[in-house]
Amino acid sequence: MTMSRIALSAGLGAALLVAVCTPAAAGCADLDVKGTAKPGAYLPVSLRLSPDRNSDDDQGIVGFWRVTFVSKGSLYIPDDTVVDTAYVQWHSDGTEIMNSSRPPSTGSFCLGVWEKTGPTTYRLNHVALSWNPDGTPIGPASVREKVTLNRGGNVYTGTFTIVQYDLDGNVLIPTPIVGVLEGKRITAD
Repeated sequence: MTMSRIALSAGLGAALLVAVCTPAAAGCADLDVKGTAKPGAYLPVSLRLSPDRNSDDDQGIVGFWRVTFVSKGSLYIPDDTVVDTAYVQWHSDGTEIMNSSRPPSTGSFCLGVWEKTGPTTYRLNHVALSWNPDGTPIGPASVREKVTLNRGGNVYTGTFTIVQYDLDGNVLIPTPIVGVLEGKRITAD
């Protein structure tokens, strides 16, 4: 009886092992040095919780930045005037938050979304809620950026356009504020 129990246990164990491990094997792959599947191998399963934009190749812009916005070509603001300085956090899920140097009572935070448009280029669309100094709302401002990350990954430069709307969605200033920007990475060091 002992022998039959051992055989039965071994048989059940083998069946359980096959039942449990076979689906798991579908997620494994025989990869070559470059990380691509060899012919006939299963494709690897990704367990990411966010979009594919989060591959290591796309992490260049992700991080914490000090950004300066300077007017260039704006109708109402002289060239070379600093429009804003801000701390900006680009997140790996394609979202962004900016803490502007504007007084908090006039609206100092923007929330945005970004996407990669080339090997080192990105575009960002964020919205700021603008307020008068007396606390009454003006409306949303649309801030759009096109930026390029430098080779070292510690500076980005580009252009921006700001359009201010009223509460009904009408453009308040007929010509947008435009200019150039530069972001410098802030690290833990």
